[in-house]
Amino acid sequence: MSQNRPPKGGSGQEVRAAAARALVPILTDQGSLAGLDEHSVIARDRSLLKELCYGTCRRLPRLEALANSLLKQPFKKRDSDVHALLLVGIYQLLYMRIPAHAAVGETAGAARLLGKEWATRVLNGCLRRLQRESEELQAIVDRDENVALEHPPWLLNALRSAWPEQWRAIAEANNEPGPMTLRVNQRHNDRESYLQQLTEQGLSGHLCLHAPDGITLDTPCDVTILPGFEEGHVSVQDEAAQLSAALLGPALAPRPGAHVLDACCAPGGKTAHLLEQFDIALTAIDSDNQRLGRVDDTLNRLGLTAELQHADATQQEWWSGTPFDAILLDAPCSGTGVIRRHPDIKKLRRKEDIRQLAKLQRQLLDNLWTLLRPGGTLLYATCSVLPEENAEQIDAFLARTPDAKVTTPSDVAWGEPSGQGRQLFPAQSGHDGFFYARLEKHVA
Repeated sequence: MSQNRPPKGGSGQEVRAAAARALVPILTDQGSLAGLDEHSVIARDRSLLKELCYGTCRRLPRLEALANSLLKQPFKKRDSDVHALLLVGIYQLLYMRIPAHAAVGETAGAARLLGKEWATRVLNGCLRRLQRESEELQAIVDRDENVALEHPPWLLNALRSAWPEQWRAIAEANNEPGPMTLRVNQRHNDRESYLQQLTEQGLSGHLCLHAPDGITLDTPCDVTILPGFEEGHVSVQDEAAQLSAALLGPALAPRPGAHVLDACCAPGGKTAHLLEQFDIALTAIDSDNQRLGRVDDTLNRLGLTAELQHADATQQEWWSGTPFDAILLDAPCSGTGVIRRHPDIKKLRRKEDIRQLAKLQRQLLDNLWTLLRPGGTLLYATCSVLPEENAEQIDAFLARTPDAKVTTPSDVAWGEPSGQGRQLFPAQSGHDGFFYARLEKHVA
């Protein structure tokens, strides 16, 4: 059965086999959840497929520990799909409301669709043992704090070192799915009126505490049922990410037609928010041409216009030579503040990646600063909670950049001071983890 073609049936075995196939690239460090093809199963099974894949990645350190305790010996590398099935089965038994007989039977039976009928007996035996000895087996593996908190050791150590008081709350928030938050397009509606439209549609939510355009839904829904979505009245964007427009407001609101750069712009949420809020001439660049296409799609839906360029923000060949009044640098980062939305980070990210990312962030800061006019503003942002990418990065930049001064506000109600910036931590039922630092270029 082709992964790109919907199967002929919608059996529980088929969706579990599809989940195993989708997880193999992640388990073998060959891909990510970004490659998940929800159309590999029929429509009614797509939400289950996504839950199986995302949920398994979210709980992966604990699932792996339990799998190791259930197996007499590990599966061979060529049977990573069977190993993925075992993880999917454990996830169902412990974290989903699927009847145990279905979780066991359909998962074991899915091995036949992978061409490995021999594995049905192994999977059946492991999952039935977990049913019988669940409490005992979980208690044993949870003696390891990394397993109990479902994080790789390097990351839990980094969180503990950086945030001695908050690390456990950060880890616990990472293990729960993030809420669905909307950004109301003020060109069409205010958020109070839009919240009323949601209520009339049978959708409940509440106004965001910090983002003035934000509404968080009580329960996520398909965007197609959001009032006015196709007409550009609303977008999906986390509350923390929405704060970038408010932080750039003092630089943009008094300067109609301001020349603005959104570097590393994909997928375009912040790009669109700036255009919704301000009368600006915006250039948006990204080094990933495919993701740049998503920015174009977003702007088209919202009826907004920007100059989009496929370009490397560490270089200047793309630049016209006209200095920018303001620059948004939403820098590539570890994503450690958005693990709950991208749980495969737990498997794919490595400790050594942080140093390489910090090097790239340094290159971006140094290059883009030269494109900013005197008196202009640069807003540095990441969706990381690690100081190497945030406070330490900005401290080092300030030390080598004498014409930079800090204008990060200290009187806001969100986040907490971190070096010369502000750090938000992922909040259960609230915003993602994010860091912001606002800098102004001295006028000579």
